[in-house]
Amino acid sequence: MLKGKSGLPRRIRVVLADDHPLVLEGLRAMLRAEEDMEVVAAVTDGAELIPIVERHRPDVVVLDLQMPGLSGWDCLEAIRRASPGTRVLILTAFGDGEFIQMAIEREADGFVLKTEPPQQTLTAIRQVAQGHLVFPQAARRWLSRRIPEGLGALTAREREILALVAEGLSNAQIARRLGVRVATVKFHLQNIFQKLGVRNRTEAARFYLTARSGRIPPEQSS
Repeated sequence: MLKGKSGLPRRIRVVLADDHPLVLEGLRAMLRAEEDMEVVAAVTDGAELIPIVERHRPDVVVLDLQMPGLSGWDCLEAIRRASPGTRVLILTAFGDGEFIQMAIEREADGFVLKTEPPQQTLTAIRQVAQGHLVFPQAARRWLSRRIPEGLGALTAREREILALVAEGLSNAQIARRLGVRVATVKFHLQNIFQKLGVRNRTEAARFYLTARSGRIPPEQSS
């Protein structure tokens, strides 16, 4: 669970947006069974979504791309303006490279395929609520075939650690994977943040995934 201002655990507040009522009801029922999640609203029309996000300021919006009224992409950009603290998890049936690249470029926090097991969606909601970037293995395989840009300032070890950060691994998990101390991982991360001009691991992971997609983040462009 997330922690509230008092430091006590609180539920992840979720808004669902999908143009298929049956899918929407299935998602609502699935989340209702989870003790750490709460569905605060559900909509089938993109035009209805933004006022609801502004009113509820949810932790996560689970967003379909095929929405009437306002497309999923337009919804994503509007959510970024209306409620910057809200994480956006795209849930779609389209998993080709073009959609993945667009999700990264438009700063989605996660990308889950409807063909994946339902538990994958629940896990992704929890991960993006905690500030992690979440993309399926198919997306990682596609990204790994792209030529990375903007990472030339990093050493081979730093690029290796950054790739693991982008996979969602913690410092302890990275240390175990590479056979080094956690303090060593933290040292490399500090260098990575400084070289890339980012403030935290989420921004660093986004930089990495964006570079893999072939586009440097705007603030890093010359």
